[in-house]
Amino acid sequence: MTVDKVKIVREKLKAAQDRQKSWADLKRRPVEFNVGEKAYVKVSPMRGVVRFSKAGKLNPRYVGPFEILERVGTLACRLALPPSMSRIHNVFHVSQLRRYIPDPSHVLEVEPLIMEGNLGDELKYEEVPIRIVDTKEQVLRRRIIPYVKVQWSNHTEREATWEVEEKMRKEYPYLLEGLRLGYCLRFSKSS
Repeated sequence: MTVDKVKIVREKLKAAQDRQKSWADLKRRPVEFNVGEKAYVKVSPMRGVVRFSKAGKLNPRYVGPFEILERVGTLACRLALPPSMSRIHNVFHVSQLRRYIPDPSHVLEVEPLIMEGNLGDELKYEEVPIRIVDTKEQVLRRRIIPYVKVQWSNHTEREATWEVEEKMRKEYPYLLEGLRLGYCLRFSKSS
């Protein structure tokens, strides 16, 4: 009696697995890379992590292209990574790669991954504000919120971001020492 029930459960599980596999296989595509081709490497997104000198939504999803040196097994490839990425293991699963389709009009500009500051084991570094570019106030119904436009290390002035002045004053007090006088004058005029 119990043996029959176990057989029925196994048959139903097998049927469900086969059904799910057939649906999954419709979207699957066989990925095969040959030696000498080029491929992009997927960069895992992590919140709050700065990689390749870009932060947040501007983080690149793929970096490269890199040449495939050899195939390791059926599902992995060894890539020729530049010396700046020497801390990263050079063997990647094919799911982490995207084929590079060469286009004669596509000129690749190789930008060196120069990152100021200390680079940790995880290839992360902390962005530090360099200077205050501009100030502004956001007027709400009951209060005024002062903002400062901050230029960060490894970024141009065009890439400066607006930050709440109070937060910047707490985290980087040395940066706002020159603004104290202007800050006091601004609030004495508004009162």
